[in-house]
Amino acid sequence: MMSATIKVKKGLDIHLVGEASKTVVPISPRLIASKPIDFIGLFPKVLVQEGDEVKAGTPLYHDKFRDQILFTSPVSGKVQEIRRGEKRLLLEIIVEADDKIEYVNFGKADPNSMSREQVAEKLLQCGLWPLIRQRPFSTIANPADNPKAIFIPAFDTAPLAPDYNFIVEGQAEAFQTGIDALRKLTSGKVHLNVFDAPSTSRVFLETKGVEINRFSGPHPTGNVSTQVSRLDPINKGDVIWYLRPQEVLMIGRLFLTGKYDATKLYALTGSMILNPAYYKTLNGACILDMISGNRFGGSPRYISGNVLTGSRITPDGYAGFYDSQITVIPEGDYSEFFGWAWPGFDKFSFYSQFFAPLFPKKKYKLDTNIHGGERAFVMTGKYEKVFPFDIYPMQLIKAIMVEDIDLMENLGIYEIDHEDFSLVEFIDTSKTEIQSIVRKGLDFLRIETT
Repeated sequence: MMSATIKVKKGLDIHLVGEASKTVVPISPRLIASKPIDFIGLFPKVLVQEGDEVKAGTPLYHDKFRDQILFTSPVSGKVQEIRRGEKRLLLEIIVEADDKIEYVNFGKADPNSMSREQVAEKLLQCGLWPLIRQRPFSTIANPADNPKAIFIPAFDTAPLAPDYNFIVEGQAEAFQTGIDALRKLTSGKVHLNVFDAPSTSRVFLETKGVEINRFSGPHPTGNVSTQVSRLDPINKGDVIWYLRPQEVLMIGRLFLTGKYDATKLYALTGSMILNPAYYKTLNGACILDMISGNRFGGSPRYISGNVLTGSRITPDGYAGFYDSQITVIPEGDYSEFFGWAWPGFDKFSFYSQFFAPLFPKKKYKLDTNIHGGERAFVMTGKYEKVFPFDIYPMQLIKAIMVEDIDLMENLGIYEIDHEDFSLVEFIDTSKTEIQSIVRKGLDFLRIETT
């Protein structure tokens, strides 16, 4: 059922070299990692030991304070390593995969004939419940909550983002089954949000039981916060749940096959990749299988996610649980003499010092150099140009820095997440790590108010 058509005017598209071609390269990963650090607010308790044999669907750890939320192995094999960091922080549980995957059988089921409790229990048992996150705070959804709505952003406007229209092609049955399961989890609406373009997949447009909303506009139109703010804004005490299309597919395959099938397409992107493409592997795969022999020389930065909000990883590191993109760009480990004073035809800037605004469709090879050091905030009035919320971003950032809970709430902190400030951070002349500040503020508020 079609519903709203919404145009977002504020934002900024950053066009980079290295978009993934519409080809799929299947690989069989040798190593898979489950990373508790991918989950906000999680206190993991390990359930396995090094050397243990596991199947796809075997629990590896659970949430110490919500032990019904399990995190299971996406592959069968042997637990190779339980890696910890400072103060014994659990970083990764690495599983060496078998040649052929063996699955725990959770049983096929039709979600339409099940109760809410039965659907939730099935997702909890197999370890797929962590796919569902909530706002505010972007933590794993609480199974006891009844969210006022569930949002599925079916497009991404971040630089070099994966094309979900391409990813879901030929998987209409699994997607519809996943939607049927999600509909059982809320008494409210399920919003399926698509980009307003002729290329939108029929898989999305023909999905039943959802409200299909069309969006257009620059980044961050694809962010869930932007879409929620236009359709069903979050007030204090409200809870909404959200997940991406690949996560809906995993849920659908569980009910169709009875297996935890963690198959996932990753868009391998970036200017340092020789052949950017989509890699069919498993959730949490080691990226070495994708990048080996497939990048230019030089000093690269490996990112799980996109260049604005992704996490830095090593070349033998593992993709994030919620990511569908791997980006490889050059390191900015150099200094420029009067770099700001040169014409800069190949430099991208939001401001008019360079020529980028004259060529809005040009693609750039950007690196990680921030071109300056941190300094005091400068009141330029530019944040609001790329921040599509009815919020004063500078004032909210300062309220977070002084930990003023009342002021944070009055300024709309429940409506946003740290990723919504990525463009603000990108154009910030003070070079401040704004996303980190916002994330700390959300974590502080979550701890103080729950």
